[in-house]
Amino acid sequence: MATPVKDPLTGAETTGHVWDDTLQEFNNPLPRWWLWTFYGTIIFAIVYWIMYPAWPMFDSYTKGIGNNITYKTDAGEEKSTHWNMRALLANEMQTGEPALKQKAYLDKVGAASYEQIAADPDMSAFVRSYGVGMFGDNCAACHQAGGQGVVGQFPNLVDDDWLWGGDTTAIETTIRGGRMGYMPAYSKTFSPDQLNQVANYVLTLSGQPADAAAAAEGQKIFQGETGGCYMCHTKEGKGMHAQGAANLTDKVWTIANVDAATTPEAKLEAVKAVIHNGVNRKMPVFGKEGRNLSDTEIKVLTAYLQQMSAGVAAK
Repeated sequence: MATPVKDPLTGAETTGHVWDDTLQEFNNPLPRWWLWTFYGTIIFAIVYWIMYPAWPMFDSYTKGIGNNITYKTDAGEEKSTHWNMRALLANEMQTGEPALKQKAYLDKVGAASYEQIAADPDMSAFVRSYGVGMFGDNCAACHQAGGQGVVGQFPNLVDDDWLWGGDTTAIETTIRGGRMGYMPAYSKTFSPDQLNQVANYVLTLSGQPADAAAAAEGQKIFQGETGGCYMCHTKEGKGMHAQGAANLTDKVWTIANVDAATTPEAKLEAVKAVIHNGVNRKMPVFGKEGRNLSDTEIKVLTAYLQQMSAGVAAK
């Protein structure tokens, strides 16, 4: 066995490698604690590879020998699978303590009437907490996070002005079955003069400045058979919830962006554009035939929308 080479100055053992005549490499062993830690990581990795999904194998992977996890799919089907983070998360969201508390509240809200929900501070608070997530997942993409909507496209839900009615029955029906917002285009029905006259009359219904002579002629068209506008909007222009026809007298504009127009001429053009082009928009179905929200989820969303609105509609 070769005699260890030692540094003449310190007496420490070296590897025998020397650079530039004096620079030597000491042969210092690694600390024992470091070595045992390193060995421990190797043992841990081997155990982990055995216990949990780890190595790819062609079009699959090793499943491990950990305990199976049982959870329910979105369709309500109970499923058991090997340990994995996705299944673990689904299981915790269904059986964890917070999930069980949430389910208890959902059951409580589902069994209560809307009047009881509104009168109970705890249920009302739960509706606000749970409902904001449901609204974000299902409604905010169109109606915006705060429910203000987009003029010309999606109605404002916080102004207490409901096209299809704002009581709980109407809101629930809207969510469950969706809505078809439709007004025929009058581009081929009205001449340019008639279009101008009707638009002027519509502006007067909400107190906007308009040509009085043109508005007088527009009233005849609006309330007569030529236009037939009164059949949906009524002769007073107050609209009908059964048709989803807007109230033209309340100064709330859902399609024509009159409030954003800065001149009387621009306001007139905004109204004329809606009459000329008509309206054709659709809200999807969120009941079992559409997004498949449960009855309780629809109830929570209905109660949340009423709370979100500027005022509680008459029940």
